[in-house]
Amino acid sequence: MVTQDAHALVVAVLGLGEAGSAIAADLVAAGACVRGYDPAVTAAEGITDTAGEAEAVRGADLVLSVNSAKAAVEALAAGLAGLRPGALWADLNTAAPGTKRQLADIAEAAGAPFADVAMMAPVPGRGLRVPMLASGPGAACYAALLTPLGANVEVYDGPAGLAATRKLLRSVFYKGMAAAVTEALEAARAAADEPWLREHIAAELAAADAGTMQRIIDGTRRHAVRRAAEMQAAADMLAELGVPPVMADASRVLHERLAQCMPQTVPQTVPRETQAGLRAEGQEP
Repeated sequence: MVTQDAHALVVAVLGLGEAGSAIAADLVAAGACVRGYDPAVTAAEGITDTAGEAEAVRGADLVLSVNSAKAAVEALAAGLAGLRPGALWADLNTAAPGTKRQLADIAEAAGAPFADVAMMAPVPGRGLRVPMLASGPGAACYAALLTPLGANVEVYDGPAGLAATRKLLRSVFYKGMAAAVTEALEAARAAADEPWLREHIAAELAAADAGTMQRIIDGTRRHAVRRAAEMQAAADMLAELGVPPVMADASRVLHERLAQCMPQTVPQTVPRETQAGLRAEGQEP
């Protein structure tokens, strides 16, 4: 890709692990000049290896920070010394929204546009084409620079932290479900009943439809007291099987919290017409 002033797009990739190296390789294949830095990994062929963040970002139009959430702030602070005016800093790490806002504030103070980017699927096998969400003041520019190279970027009109928030909200569901399935199958294996549970879980997932979520929400709140006791029994069983009941205990705690928030009188689910009929016959609905 060629920028508006007719030079090849220069991209600095900070972090050449599994994700960073795959994205960097796709950028090289798309014609970008790629400069890389990773304290533990030597840059692959086609990528200019550098000795630090400031050297890597020198002359770059776009910086992709793909190291880790813990290293993100330090990487930005170290890279600012080499950042040219107008260069875009994009943080692709899975970090808390507060961390993304902190990064945006640091970049803004230095006069650098910032994009909060959330990668929404595993990078291996997808590379630069991994679905991405972007927010923050530099989000549109990020999409404009990388979409012509094959990137799949959805831009949100909102502050830094929004993309991270949406990714992590989804992670609570996906990773929570994956952890629950993993724990359940581990227990089933210990109980010599894994094939039956695998078949049951697969059938439930296949049968899910648009109404499944509301049924889960309503049932979980309505039956919170009983289900808290049920999950305590499940946790006890897992302990007997030698399986740490991490997710079972977490489910019990959630149901107990919901039970404490329930009103003293739970609304009846009997239709009004039926309730009126029962009262006429001297019965309680």
